[in-house]
Amino acid sequence: MTGKLANPGPLGLVGFAMTTWMLSMINAGWFSGTSLGMVLALAMAFGGTAQMVAGILEYPRGNTFGTVAFFSYGSFWWSFALFAHFFGSGVPAAFVGWYLFLWGVFTFYMWIASLKITRALQLVFLALWLTFVVLAIGAWGVPSFTVLGGYLGLVTAILALYVSAAEVINTYHGRDVLPVRPYSSTPSSTKKTA
Repeated sequence: MTGKLANPGPLGLVGFAMTTWMLSMINAGWFSGTSLGMVLALAMAFGGTAQMVAGILEYPRGNTFGTVAFFSYGSFWWSFALFAHFFGSGVPAAFVGWYLFLWGVFTFYMWIASLKITRALQLVFLALWLTFVVLAIGAWGVPSFTVLGGYLGLVTAILALYVSAAEVINTYHGRDVLPVRPYSSTPSSTKKTA
C-alpha cells in the first residue's frame, strides 16, 4: 500500500457525537420517547456503521485505541438500536442498568488509555464514562439520574464533535485552529493525535 492513509478518527467521532446528541435530548427530557425512531435510524446508519468502519480503518494504521474504541461504540449503537426496536419489551430496567454500567466500565479503562493521547479526547471519555454510570443509576430506579445522564450525554456529544472538527480543520489548515492540547510527558515530546 502506498501513500498516506486517511485519518478515520473524525468520521467515527462525528458519528458518535451526532447519535449521542439525539438520544441525549430524549434522556434530558427535551423530546419524548416517540422521537426514538430517528435515533434508532441514526444509530444504525451513522453511530453504528460509520463508527465500525472507522474502527476497521484504524486497524491498518496500527491504532489499537481507535480500533477498539470505534468498533466497540459502533457495536454499542447497533446493540442499542436492535434492543430498542426488537428486543426491549419485557426486559427489566435493572437489567438495562447493568448493560449501561458495563459500558461505563469499558469506557473507564478507555479513559485511562486516553490519558496518553490528547486532553480533548480525555474529556470526551471522562464525560462518556460519567454519562454511562449516571444513566445506569437512572435505570436502577432513580429517574432524575436519567435526566442528568441526558445532559451529560449532551456535553459528551459536544466534546466529541469538537475533537472531530479539530482533527479535520487542524489537518487542512496545518496548524491548531481548534486546540486539543496533546499529551506531553516531557516538554520535548512529539505530538500525538487522537
